Amino acid sequence: MVVREKFEQELKEVQDQFIALSSLAISTLNKSFNALISYEVDDALSIIENDVYINRLEEEINDRVILLIAKQQPVATDLRRLIVYIKAAHDMERVGDYAVNIAKETIRMGKTEFASPINNIEKMRTITITMLNEVMKAFIEENIEEARKVAELDDQVDNLYGQTIHQLLKEGSDNPKSLSQVTQLAFVCRYLERSADHATNIAEELIYMVKGRHYELNN
Repeated sequence: MVVREKFEQELKEVQDQFIALSSLAISTLNKSFNALISYEVDDALSIIENDVYINRLEEEINDRVILLIAKQQPVATDLRRLIVYIKAAHDMERVGDYAVNIAKETIRMGKTEFASPINNIEKMRTITITMLNEVMKAFIEENIEEARKVAELDDQVDNLYGQTIHQLLKEGSDNPKSLSQVTQLAFVCRYLERSADHATNIAEELIYMVKGRHYELNN
């Protein structure tokens, strides 16, 4: 096998690991939110325990990329691609961390019913999961137009975040007994909002990988 073919094969293996990491992180975030709204503490505990698999995949991607750089001494375009894989993998690993954080809030709240409707938080979950799925698809296809569309959805998440925090603060003020739960739900909102930000980061990283220039989406 010639050197270039071997490099392409190893690059494909990095991509496959990134897909596996992304799929696991997105699925975990979704499961974590489902555990929250169904008061499933056991599911939340399982999510925390399984976070090691996401972390391990990120480490394997980092190690593989570093080894490729050391062995192959890639040209500028290939080096850019490899560095972007490291950054995108880190973004997805952080999504996994936010899933764990939501699981922890679920455990803290236990089976206490929500003091106020969480419709906006559920909308945030739906849009965030859509963003993550779509940006992963765009990344695999190297479709920068789709990446830009993903970043545009972030404004919706930000707007919902602002509205929901305002509602939660009002609930905490009107009903001091709910303050602890309100605080925990506010953290959940923050974790979803940050997960959406990481989807935007990956969109920006994809554009850099394809174009070779940095673009800030959603300034």
